[in-house]
Amino acid sequence: MMLPQSNSELETLQRRLDWFPRLVMLAAVLLILFRLTGLLVYGPLDATLIWFEFTTVIAIVICVAIAKPMGQRLVNARTLAAQYADRQRRDVEQLLQMTNMLQSARGAGDAYTVLRATAENLLDGFGGGLYVFNNSRDRLEMTICWSWPDESPLSPALSPESCWALKRGKHHLNHEGRGTICCEHHHSHLPVLEIPMLAHGEIQGLLKLTPPDSQDISALKRIEATAEALADAMSLAVSSIRLRETLRHQALRDPLTGLYNRRYMQDALERLSAVADRTRSSLSIIMVDLDHFKKLNDEHGHATGDAVLRDAASALIASLRSSDVACRYGGEELVVLLPDCSLSQATEKAEAMRERIETLSARYDASISASFGVAAIPETHRTPEDALKSADEALYQAKEAGRNRVVAASITGRPASLMAAE
Repeated sequence: MMLPQSNSELETLQRRLDWFPRLVMLAAVLLILFRLTGLLVYGPLDATLIWFEFTTVIAIVICVAIAKPMGQRLVNARTLAAQYADRQRRDVEQLLQMTNMLQSARGAGDAYTVLRATAENLLDGFGGGLYVFNNSRDRLEMTICWSWPDESPLSPALSPESCWALKRGKHHLNHEGRGTICCEHHHSHLPVLEIPMLAHGEIQGLLKLTPPDSQDISALKRIEATAEALADAMSLAVSSIRLRETLRHQALRDPLTGLYNRRYMQDALERLSAVADRTRSSLSIIMVDLDHFKKLNDEHGHATGDAVLRDAASALIASLRSSDVACRYGGEELVVLLPDCSLSQATEKAEAMRERIETLSARYDASISASFGVAAIPETHRTPEDALKSADEALYQAKEAGRNRVVAASITGRPASLMAAE
């Protein structure tokens, strides 16, 4: 027997079942009345009384016979509804737990791990994949996948122009069938449910799901509500993480050059100097200043000056290791921190930077050069403040000596070496 699936069907069945106790009670009352009337009028063995009693008993038996399966059907239906409600309650609890975990995620990697764990619990056996827009927003890149069939792997990237879910802003079901429309990027025999991740009116990514049975399209339709809830929670998390990363980048980076700013440099200098002191290694500091930068701005315009400053920053970064830190100190002054680097090595590094910056002259058809001052802990000074001040003094000595050269500080603060352009 099919069980009712909706509340309206349950209510209709309950109303019908409520009539049977009333009918049984009415039949019992009629039976008693017939018995009393028969005793008073016809006597105890009257045929008419026996006929009425027999009919009433038959009616009661019929009511009980009909009511019993309907009652069992109602009990089964309410049990099924209770199980469904309990499953929904557990799903909501897991979604709330996922939301709470996502709020504590420190980065995109944490958020993707939380999504995978929650999806594996809520959608047991379903394969999934998450695509997120890259920084330029010209394509979506796969960030994580789970339980996806090996015979039809997900593509590492896809274009937003080839996806109906992204173009419509609504979920889309890709499957092989007559009269169906599939996305251009869909080249698999698997049915795939694609759900766009929307947050603050902007698409953040795409969630893809496939059922355990490669032909069970109805399974995807049953989980649409749960999948959309997953996508909504994840989209808000991705949007929040990107916003935090943007704010953090703006707080730590110089917007023009992309180098770290002065505040970050001061924190990094303290941290790296403590590490150098603990490991008994050297920490070198290079101060850089572009020569005649004001004149360059006046003669060629501020746009050219900004471009030169950006290219000079790129020239510095091209000469550095991953552990080195390059910062914009202010104006056209730059600072480079070189952990585990001696004074002589830093001086050679500064000379390589100077040569790179000097090659920019041909690009801009202008005289472009930079002066460098170098100091090191503990070779020239013991404290980071003194070393930074010494590097700055060495920089001014390089300018006074004719610019476009490298000056390294000595232990006493006097120049230890001077390297100039030939």
